[in-house]
Amino acid sequence: MLRLIFILIFFVAVGCKDNSATNPAVQDIVDKSIEVSGGNLYKACDISFALRGIRYELENVNGRKILKRIIKKDSTIILDILKHNSFERYINGDLVNVADSMAAKYSNSINSVHYFAYLPYGLNDPAVNKKLLGETQIGDGQYYKVEVTFDKKGGGEDFEDIYIYWINKETFKPDYLAYQFNTDGGGARFRKAFNERIINGIRFVDYYNYKASENISVYELEALFKLKKLELLSTIRLEDISVNPHSCN
Repeated sequence: MLRLIFILIFFVAVGCKDNSATNPAVQDIVDKSIEVSGGNLYKACDISFALRGIRYELENVNGRKILKRIIKKDSTIILDILKHNSFERYINGDLVNVADSMAAKYSNSINSVHYFAYLPYGLNDPAVNKKLLGETQIGDGQYYKVEVTFDKKGGGEDFEDIYIYWINKETFKPDYLAYQFNTDGGGARFRKAFNERIINGIRFVDYYNYKASENISVYELEALFKLKKLELLSTIRLEDISVNPHSCN
């Protein structure tokens, strides 16, 4: 009887070991994805890029992020600065008053652009909850399918949004993502990364941005993408990217 128990324990232990080897914990998957995409450089380097004619800048100062957006219209320069959860707007160098409702709107917009530009780095933010939904295949690639939700505290105005990331099992890079949002009537989007480039150690990609013909759940987008039932809504391209190597220390 004891021998039989020891045999059962052995096979259970081996089975658990094999399972953990083939299905690593979701935190390990995300950590590896961040590491191969830039790792600690995200929080050490100053970064800037252009998106649709607007300049965005990230400064890392004493362990804190300062996010900027620079809009040029003829002779007018609008500088928006988001730091320590406070928003400031300067027009041609002069600080101007901004209503709280508009400050929240601008802050959310700036946060969103920077968030997508530095993925997967933001997936370890304190308010993020991660869950491994399983494994899947898209095209020739095998992927870990990771769901991301947010705590209300620290999750921003869009804390109810749901994201799914498809992280390549070989490269650990997020090749696809989808998200469900509630603002402006709500909806869901599916993005395919392309044009990968590594600039001073940090990975940047552009995206094909798709939508469904009707308002559906984020969990249905993968199947529709495989069936070519999604509509190409836009192409998102980061241009004139700069990573200051002298700030990466």
